[in-house]
Amino acid sequence: QVQLVESGGGLVQAGGSLRLSCAASGRTFSLNAMAWFRQAPGKKRGLVAAVNWKGDDTSYADSVKGRFTISRDNALNTMSLQMTTLKPEDTAVYYCAASNSREVVTYAPFYTYWGQGTQVTVSS
Repeated sequence: QVQLVESGGGLVQAGGSLRLSCAASGRTFSLNAMAWFRQAPGKKRGLVAAVNWKGDDTSYADSVKGRFTISRDNALNTMSLQMTTLKPEDTAVYYCAASNSREVVTYAPFYTYWGQGTQVTVSS
């Protein structure tokens, strides 16, 4: 059974940092683009950051550029999102996703595999 499992969410004060991790099991995603999406209450799920299969091409939402960093370790079948200078508007459920594409894709419909999500809450 293919699974993506997120971890690392929690409650943090504004200006703080968190590191999210996504562990894949059931198959390797070393040839797949992966991404982090987030969904806040009452809002649509949107892309936070995406990375290609090699880890040398990335894309970020404008709202997180310069604050978040996506990375992956294909040997461990994991992906991470380092989040710094967190703001209350970053509060959301964060989802790990894997695409059937090798290159960066920014649209949710291109992602086939999804985790269950991890809550990130940033207090002001």
